[in-house]
Amino acid sequence: MPNFDPCRMFRKLAYNNALANNRLLAACAALKPGEFEVTRTSFFPSIKSTLNHILTVDWFYVDGLEGGTLGLRAFDVEEPFDDIPSLSAEQAKVDQRLVAICEGLTPEKLASTVELQREGRIQRERVEDVLSHLFQHQTHHRGQVHAMLAGSSVAPPQLDEFIVNDDARFRGGEVAALGWSEQMLMR
Repeated sequence: MPNFDPCRMFRKLAYNNALANNRLLAACAALKPGEFEVTRTSFFPSIKSTLNHILTVDWFYVDGLEGGTLGLRAFDVEEPFDDIPSLSAEQAKVDQRLVAICEGLTPEKLASTVELQREGRIQRERVEDVLSHLFQHQTHHRGQVHAMLAGSSVAPPQLDEFIVNDDARFRGGEVAALGWSEQMLMR
């Protein structure tokens, strides 16, 4: 039996993250006028607010993982995008940055410390813990958008068929559109 490879696991989670965001945002693009920003019951008051929150938190953590200094400026504008096309384009960019980070992981990098700029202090965390937190954060809030879609004109899309080989039949078009291959996802 081969040894467990945490770098492989994080790569797969990064691909899953990008695929799920792509699928969810494509569904949201089909919302009727007004449904994106209408007040709904959830942690954030709308699909628009929740998707913008996912994006700004991604900007914060991905920049930190890259060694950047964006820090809390990631949150300067609470909802930077008022429309799905602009938000989708920016989410795709940060998702690709996260994939690149995970593609470059080594056991040493996973165990290294990342510095995150917080208000008046530097937060120091292991890279693997920041990645775990970020993927959990994404899943948590995508689930909220998924639930909010149930009360809209758009059926919530399937978001959990990306990690295992058997699900390749469900993701082929999306994988190709992202410029990826099944071989990339399964290595």
